[in-house]
This record gives sequence, structure tokens and C-alpha cells, in this order.
Amino acid sequence: MTEIKKNPKVDLYLEKATHWKEEMTQLRELSLETGLVEELKWGKPCYTLNGKNVVLIQGFKEYMALLFLKGTLIDDGKGILIRTGENTEVGRQIRFHNLKEVIDLKSEISDYIQKAIAAEKVGLKVPKGKPTELVLPIEFQKKMNEMPELEEFFETLTPGRQKTYARYFADAKRTETREARIIKYIPKILDGKGLND
Repeated sequence: MTEIKKNPKVDLYLEKATHWKEEMTQLRELSLETGLVEELKWGKPCYTLNGKNVVLIQGFKEYMALLFLKGTLIDDGKGILIRTGENTEVGRQIRFHNLKEVIDLKSEISDYIQKAIAAEKVGLKVPKGKPTELVLPIEFQKKMNEMPELEEFFETLTPGRQKTYARYFADAKRTETREARIIKYIPKILDGKGLND
């Protein structure tokens, strides 16, 4: 039997939790039973294998979830994995709305965690998709032409951060709003940070 080691940082996290506490505690137990190492990453309980992230417990307003960081590699025979967003390529969640749902799916959750561990152990990699061309709003391109250092720093950001900025700027319907967003985030880009950093 694998020795279960609880991380004191996660103890404190759960102690302070005001929402989804019982559900998170149950998912914690299921994750620890697999022998994964418990850590606190991105401010959430994260379970790793040889330093690689396998699952993460997440609490949201309407639901809570167990995120499989390489969920696309897991055979979803039960059809319970959910894509986390329309632009998400890799991660998948099992979502819960109450403790009963967690308890009812205990064996499936354990099975899916084991599948994720098996994929990590054999070194399965998520196939690289065809890179999508980065389309920048005209207002942002104009600002980079005016400020060459902005373009220089933007190009040093990871592709994911670049896409997030491009989407956020482009999502504004009005030119004035796009320009205001760009101005607001120039300092973050110059600091080498992403939109959500």
C-alpha cells in the first residue's frame, strides 16, 4: 500500500475553503490514494507524478471540477470529460455540483486518474496541432508600429500568451474599446507578462 502524504499547504487551503470543501476533500482523498504527490500550484491542489502535473482540483462559482491536464490522452469511455473552453486543446474536466455526484462517480474518478497516470508513465505526448496563424487587431498592429519595443516584447511572450492578448483585444466590438484595452495592457506586455499573470 502506498504511503499517503498530505501537503500542509493543501491542508491550509482546505481549512480556509468556504465553498466546495467536502467535494474537494473527497477528490483529494481519491487523488492521494493513487500515490500521486500533492502540491499547491496556481493556488489549487495539484497532484503530480515525477514532477509532471496530472490532475488539479478546481472550484468555481457554479461547479467544481477535477482537471486532467492531459485529458485528451484519456479514453473517455464513460463520456464524463468536458472540454474546459472552446479554445482548450488538451485539458479536460469532470465537473461536479454536489458531494453526491463525487461519491457516485468515485470508481470512475479513480479509473480516470489511473489512466492519466498510465499515460504519464509511458511518456505519452499530446500531438501538436497545426499552429494557428496569429491574427492581431489593426489597432494593436498600429500601436506596435508606433512602439517598436512593444512589438519586440510581444514577440518574446509564449504563443499562448500572444493568442490570449490577440483574442482579448479583438473581442471588443468598438475601436475605442480595443484601443483602451491595448493601452491598459501595454505595461504588462513590456513586463513580459500574460493577460492573466
